[in-house]
Amino acid sequence: MKRPSFFEHLHPPSVPELQARIRYTLGLGGLSLFFFLVVSLSGALLLFYYSPSAEQANATVQLLQYHVSLGWLVRGLHFWSAQALLLTTGLHLLRVALTGGFRAGRRFNWLLGLGMLVLVFALDFTGYGLRWDRSIGWALLVGTNLLEQVPLIGQMLHRWAVGGPQLGQATVLRFFGWHVFGLMLPASALLVWHLFRVRRDGGIAHEPGARVAQPDAAIERAPASSGEGGLPARLPRSELVRREVLAMLFAMAALLAIVALAPPALDGPLDLAALSDQARAPWFFLWVQELLRLGDPLWMGVMLPLAALALLALLPYAIDRGRRLGRWLPPDGRLAQALTIVLAVAIGALTLRGALR
Repeated sequence: MKRPSFFEHLHPPSVPELQARIRYTLGLGGLSLFFFLVVSLSGALLLFYYSPSAEQANATVQLLQYHVSLGWLVRGLHFWSAQALLLTTGLHLLRVALTGGFRAGRRFNWLLGLGMLVLVFALDFTGYGLRWDRSIGWALLVGTNLLEQVPLIGQMLHRWAVGGPQLGQATVLRFFGWHVFGLMLPASALLVWHLFRVRRDGGIAHEPGARVAQPDAAIERAPASSGEGGLPARLPRSELVRREVLAMLFAMAALLAIVALAPPALDGPLDLAALSDQARAPWFFLWVQELLRLGDPLWMGVMLPLAALALLALLPYAIDRGRRLGRWLPPDGRLAQALTIVLAVAIGALTLRGALR
């Protein structure tokens, strides 16, 4: 009998075949892990050339993009995998909410996923800032000024992010420190913790009756389509790993095509004294930009996003008390589903509105 490989041991011995189908998971959890690995490895390579100073930051990115052998490829993989990671992480959480995947003892893992999403947002923003070019000037100014609006600790947060009273040399160094250590290390720890909890909970959320009481070896030998004792069919982890590898190969092919056809934008060095007249946030913060156009920065730019985050955190604890698992839109979770859909549609609409301006 073939012994399970290291990668197979990272998975439960088997998962319910029905819930392992692509139309249920959409492959978003595995893709998020894949893009996180690409971001980490490509970012480690970029460290060999990047210089975190206001004078050299943009010049070293220009050097990487146009003069270092395959530098454009490494930077493109880092940039586009970071954008894909943000999308797949957000959509993965949306899928979990709409299938009740945070039920049955998985509530804390939902909080870990939310924490990962917040850190990925911050990683993307600090990554944008590190290129220190003209296109990011207004976003840096508005984003760091928003920190000052946070009650009680706003001034402290602003100093932590900027390194002084205004954007400058210290800002690049602070962003570099936050991006590489202050955010990436906690994100890696949360990811490992999240994966451990998924593995311990038996993998994909499913009805309790889908568990099969038999040895791991028997599960590995069982055909993927067969059920035992009238219970739902199980998919052995060897088949699950095979599917994941194929999905990652397709994702890498798509990523390479995007990098070749659409290299990430890069403008000239940032001059804070000559910012353009048009303020524009990165695409993932366009919804916040549009909220700021509607009212007071404290309420629209700080309190409302924090309230949305708190609402999401409370979904499995105070709003969704249902028990059905392993299906889309379970009928005993309508309120949580409605709130999630309204929030997702609102963010999407505001983002689209900002993109069309």
